[in-house]
Amino acid sequence: MFTQLTIGAVMLVLTVLIEAFTLDAIITKVKATEKSRVLKRFGSLKKGVLLSLVVLSVFCALIFAMWLWAGLYALLQIFPDFETALYFSMATFSTVGYGDVVIGPDWRLLGGIESANGFLLFGWNTAFIFEVTTIIYRKETGLTKS
Repeated sequence: MFTQLTIGAVMLVLTVLIEAFTLDAIITKVKATEKSRVLKRFGSLKKGVLLSLVVLSVFCALIFAMWLWAGLYALLQIFPDFETALYFSMATFSTVGYGDVVIGPDWRLLGGIESANGFLLFGWNTAFIFEVTTIIYRKETGLTKS
């Protein structure tokens, strides 16, 4: 049990750190893009293009976290192949949890930790996308925080 909790805690810290750096890079790029004239050529589509790039970047960061978990399962040889490990990771991380592929009792705490990790990161990313959307539209409409 202690081994599972330790490995799970390391994975949680690793994915949260990666996510924090990724979100920081995205918001830095959004702020730089807003100040530049890069999006001028898209005209009225510029907000949609910028928000689409933000959402796709966030999605890639989440997919990367799922791949890290799948890599851990492969390293620990919990599943017979990487595809099964990735499938389990995606179902668990997204909290869908189909149940057609399950982790053995020796490592089942990792599944719960991954699920909590995914729940946390999906919520964080949703809040981030909402904030970026607010920043972009506030800038466009001239509204300020009260």
